[in-house]
Amino acid sequence: MNRRVHFQAKTHRLPPDNKSASRPVHEFPPPAAALSDADSAAPRSREEAEAAYEAQVWRDLPRNYAAHLVHGLLGQTGFRLVHAPTFVPAYIYLLSGSEIAVGLALAAQYLGAALSSVFGATLIEHRKRVLPVGFVTGGLMRLQVLGLALSGLFLSSDYALAAATLFLGLFGFFNGMQAVMFNYLLSKVIPVARRGRLTGLRNFLAGITASAVAYFGGSYFVETNALGNGYSATFLVAFAMTSAGLLMLLFVREPEPPVVRSQSKFASRLKELPAMLKADPAYTKFFLARALSAFGTIAVPFYVLYAGQHIGLSGYIVGILSIAFLLTQTATNLAWGALADRTGNRLVFIASLALWIAATLLLIEAKDIWLVSIAFGGLGAGFGGWQIASQNLVLEFGAREDLPMRIAVSNSATWAMMAAGPAFGGVLASSGTFESVFAVAMACQTAALLLVFFFVDEPRRRRG
Repeated sequence: MNRRVHFQAKTHRLPPDNKSASRPVHEFPPPAAALSDADSAAPRSREEAEAAYEAQVWRDLPRNYAAHLVHGLLGQTGFRLVHAPTFVPAYIYLLSGSEIAVGLALAAQYLGAALSSVFGATLIEHRKRVLPVGFVTGGLMRLQVLGLALSGLFLSSDYALAAATLFLGLFGFFNGMQAVMFNYLLSKVIPVARRGRLTGLRNFLAGITASAVAYFGGSYFVETNALGNGYSATFLVAFAMTSAGLLMLLFVREPEPPVVRSQSKFASRLKELPAMLKADPAYTKFFLARALSAFGTIAVPFYVLYAGQHIGLSGYIVGILSIAFLLTQTATNLAWGALADRTGNRLVFIASLALWIAATLLLIEAKDIWLVSIAFGGLGAGFGGWQIASQNLVLEFGAREDLPMRIAVSNSATWAMMAAGPAFGGVLASSGTFESVFAVAMACQTAALLLVFFFVDEPRRRRG
């Protein structure tokens, strides 16, 4: 990548008035005394280096915006077939006939993500460029989707169940690292005032294509048992689309920031996490709220099973409910994104949780396919807004050099709760009722909503 300004790295500490003064960083450019005459045009201060960095971000914005959009369109389309509360839970239940097995399989996915996030941050926080590492982890993540598909085609039910649980766990493990890397990349190449609309537009377009693919997967692949296993056929489509999306990142121009952290060992960074949380009380409260709301996903694997008790669970029904969830999620993403850019992600977080709770209440009362479909639509809209807000709000706290670790810590807590939730939900559903699972989910979501409403301010007001 050609740059107008080039300078050499030198390790030293930031001035005492900087929030990160106690941490060693790599700062560019070097002190003025170390510059030669040939470097006289280079920036001579942290402020000038930051200005040059921001200028490059805005200069490359059209290219990077388009690359991220297409990458997200293809990637989100495929991954939603894995993440949607329809195909994977229904597939695991088909193999096992057990609510506990459904919960454990989903728990394996999120446990893998929780375990890898902080490790993923330590792989990139000292790097000026994160894309090379992102390609490796992104490729490994997609290979697990391929393994999920092939195991269903070539293994018997018992072995396919074990393989599916393994591949979902590994999928989550590499997803944990990829999420940190690509969220950090987003923060580097997309200015804060453009992230909400980009995320919303990306999810909107991906939702349209995902809805179409989901309907086709349910109504044709699953219903006709395509290739001998309709679920596997659907997962093959997911693998192909996400792989194509990954290649789009070849077009991204990644800037090199003026400041990055020195490389740290995994264990030493873990020891620093309590101090990072204490440094910003508002972030700590949001951290807790996000974790609480994530435990509310205890109900997600069981939405489709609950619906199946009342309206059946054919391939056609799975397709219809997938469309309702994904299409409504799609239709509201642009509104969530625009609202986030205009008022901040805090309001989106609160509103989306309120909608999620209301949709769950409707699902409990719904007994026909139309009301169930409306409930799934509300679930999709609420879940989509929650994802946009919880991911983007993290990017607005604290110093930039701490951002990879802040993303990782937040994601780890979220995914740990999303792992514990379905496992606990599976046990609760098998010994009690689905309604009891939904009640626990709504209680957690309500607590998270109130915590953010009363105790977390809008981060953008600090800069304003």
